[in-house]
Amino acid sequence: MLKTRIITALILAPIAIGGIFFLSPLGFALFTGAIITLGAWEWANMSGIESPAGRVGYALATAILLYGLLNVPFVAVLWLSLLWWGVCFLLVRSYPGGSEKWGSLPARAVMGLFVLVPAWVGLNHLRTGGFQFGDSTNNLLLILYVFCVVWVADIGAYFAGRAFGKAKLAPRVSPGKSWAGVWGGLMAVGVFALVVSWLASAGTVQTSLLIVASLATGLVSVLGDLLESMLKRHRGIKDSSQLLPGHGGIMDRIDSLTAAIPVFALIITQLGWLTTGHW
Repeated sequence: MLKTRIITALILAPIAIGGIFFLSPLGFALFTGAIITLGAWEWANMSGIESPAGRVGYALATAILLYGLLNVPFVAVLWLSLLWWGVCFLLVRSYPGGSEKWGSLPARAVMGLFVLVPAWVGLNHLRTGGFQFGDSTNNLLLILYVFCVVWVADIGAYFAGRAFGKAKLAPRVSPGKSWAGVWGGLMAVGVFALVVSWLASAGTVQTSLLIVASLATGLVSVLGDLLESMLKRHRGIKDSSQLLPGHGGIMDRIDSLTAAIPVFALIITQLGWLTTGHW
């Protein structure tokens, strides 16, 4: 299994790096749209759509929706996403209670759109918007930053959870997660934001705001992970798919990012560091 995971990572890494850092904005939109469409194909299964034709149809419908949003104001979608993740917090906290309200196939299918579509919108807003933080104006570094916030939070949570993780965060949803892991991840994110602010020559106010924005992003990334775990538990499956040998599915790799990206994009837009760009 370890060998399979390594081989898969070695194949995917250059594809991901090339797609994110070496494409034009429109090419980036198409590349990320393809990833979201594959994620939708997996979400169809999590929502209870078992037939291959039904899963493909759901994925295609998601792709069409992405195309229809090309000229829709990004910020409106991001505000809707923020409200959605507030609802998700209540759903995860009450599970398994309340599952009768969202457990039907149509409800879970709609939930997938609220997860996947704003993630694509937020990512492309980060790619095309006018950006300024400290002395940095590089949108690609901005995208890398939000990815790193999620990765740093995961790494910090792993080590803190192993060392101090007795009190469970959401045992009915994801028994492996602990409160110590959450606090350890957030501490790591705060230090990371401080280092990045220093490298960007940001002032005290910008540094403080970036730390707060990054902590909020790291916190909501945990919610993205928990929501997918809840859906998989309700569906009775371990992985979203087997598209990535040794790693499960695409959703298993991007679940935290689907929550982190739109929330981070909205926060830094409201702070004035990111303005709406053009394709």
